[in-house]
Amino acid sequence: MHSNVTSRIEIRLLNRIRDIPVALGFLLFVAMMASGYYYNLTFVQLGLEDFGARLLGLPSAAVARDMALLALATCGVALLVGYWMWKKGVGRRFRLKLQLSCGIVALQAGLTFICPLIENEAEFLLWLAGASLALGVGVPVMFSMTTDLVPVRLRGWSAALVTSLAYCAAAGFSSEWQFEAFRRNSLFLLLAGLPAIGWLAFSRHPWLDALATQHLLPQFASGRFRRGGVSRKQFWGFIIAMFGIYFVDSLGFMRLLKTPLYMESAWQSPDFNIRLFIAATHVIGAMAAGALYSSLRLRSLFLWVFGIFALTHLQYSFHIRLEAESGVLSMPMLYALAVSLYTVLNFAIWADLSTPDTIPINAALGVALSGWTATFLSTGLALAWGDALSLERHIQVVDSLAMVLFLALLILSILPTRKTETA
Repeated sequence: MHSNVTSRIEIRLLNRIRDIPVALGFLLFVAMMASGYYYNLTFVQLGLEDFGARLLGLPSAAVARDMALLALATCGVALLVGYWMWKKGVGRRFRLKLQLSCGIVALQAGLTFICPLIENEAEFLLWLAGASLALGVGVPVMFSMTTDLVPVRLRGWSAALVTSLAYCAAAGFSSEWQFEAFRRNSLFLLLAGLPAIGWLAFSRHPWLDALATQHLLPQFASGRFRRGGVSRKQFWGFIIAMFGIYFVDSLGFMRLLKTPLYMESAWQSPDFNIRLFIAATHVIGAMAAGALYSSLRLRSLFLWVFGIFALTHLQYSFHIRLEAESGVLSMPMLYALAVSLYTVLNFAIWADLSTPDTIPINAALGVALSGWTATFLSTGLALAWGDALSLERHIQVVDSLAMVLFLALLILSILPTRKTETA
């Protein structure tokens, strides 16, 4: 009896010891992705637009064009690197991906540091070319580490934690939405993380060796949607749906960003409690999405996202027509919920549609082609529309797009699906 109890205790201890690399890898992935997403969300999307318009004095059309070029160049680099990783089997080489990630962080730190030295648009375009290289390489490299570090059963939760950390920091602790503040915060984050990732990339340690082989285990290797079978048509359908989400989000938010009534009563409020409320909403939405991701069909989650966006912008439309003099907190609350839902989807879905071999190219297609391209093309369009469309008309267009996409998905969700495994 005593020996049986001792054996069970030893087995439990052994299992816990074996779980330590898994836990460390999970935390490493969350920390890297949350930091990277915060950098892209704040410094790249918001900070660079402010830098070009306010500090360089470029007209809106020039800033819109430059941001669109950033999107297209980043997408092109990501697709090329993702294809190369797929063909050369780099998706299975964890240490090489860590070393590439270290180079990406170092390049981003250098670019962020020298950005204030830029004096004209030509230099800005040259800087954007370097930024596109870092961002484009980073998409397939860092997203492909999902199959190395996150078990399939925890991918929704890892995405929820990444989303929570990034948006909590961005919404709760970024009261100054200007280039200088975003650069200061991002540079601190990059320089703090560079020594850590440098040590991980070039040192030898048993737990790193364990992480390098996790992609061979069945609980890491094949995403859960691969197991059920997803047709190529469905895969491209998810890319189109995600493109629509990012496009609608940026097209609406970049215009709201230029409207003091809606920013000063919400994301840029001097009242820390309001910003904290929005940050908490992001966290709650992300955690709910993490739980729903494991149980709902993807179409259902996409429907929720487009439905909430349509409702949110409908509220803004009514509020603008009524010419109200104060903002309503329910509008940014719904916005935060929708953003958290689709961000969790974006961080989890591509790995669950992939294997260790195909994750680099699938992430490049999903994140760069749909996410990056849609975000910055719509950012450029929103800037270009700034003088051409009134606020009311702009928000009406965004709301109409969200509703059309919602209805299209609703119709598709009724149709029967034929499951054929992707290549």
